[in-house]
Amino acid sequence: MLEKATFILESFSPSGGTYRLSELSERTGLPKPTVHRLAADLVRLGWLERVGTQYRLGAKLFELGSLVPHRLDLRETALPFLHDLFEATRETVHLGVREGLDVVYLERIHGHEALQLPSRIGGSLPLTCTGVGKALLAFSGAELAEEVLSRPLPSLTPYSITDPARLRMALEKTQVSGLAYEEQEAALGVSCIAAPVFAGDATVAALSVAVPRTRFSPAQLAPAVRTAALGLSRVLRGGG
Repeated sequence: MLEKATFILESFSPSGGTYRLSELSERTGLPKPTVHRLAADLVRLGWLERVGTQYRLGAKLFELGSLVPHRLDLRETALPFLHDLFEATRETVHLGVREGLDVVYLERIHGHEALQLPSRIGGSLPLTCTGVGKALLAFSGAELAEEVLSRPLPSLTPYSITDPARLRMALEKTQVSGLAYEEQEAALGVSCIAAPVFAGDATVAALSVAVPRTRFSPAQLAPAVRTAALGLSRVLRGGG
């Protein structure tokens, strides 16, 4: 039953949203009576919330997620550098870590202009469609990169890279420059520049700045992104 409850929780999309019982049944492949019974238990536990005839993820999940020790420590250590990056750019800033073939966002600081972004704290997106994801992928070893390149590449917009040769070239450029770029690949009208964060020899996270494409200026943003990532890496390396 725990596994079936997990199917229900994992059926919610990265953008959040609400679903009716029939939709949850369709997304999980579970019978509607089973979904109804489990959803009631999940609501009681605070893992789901009921809004009329629909369900959404509950606040209890966020509370539990925020208690994961290594992620909590990383987020708290990174916050001063994220705030510095925000002050330098006044644009939307992200911090993300890799989980499997996805990037999971630990923090997001909104810029003054509201951007329609699929990223949210605690949410995940494909590594290949985001600046943070590409930065993580480029510096997480050849084995992971080859695994990603051997699979069908996901697409969030018409600009998402679905050609393995193009993605390989983009990753090679990131390895040379230390910066990853994403142009309308996760959200239309939005571009992003990201850099990896290291602890020792391991890539533990990446941070980015997302801006409206109309004023995307890598030459102006790159120094701030690079400085924030290097500063955070220095602290993480110093703390072991």
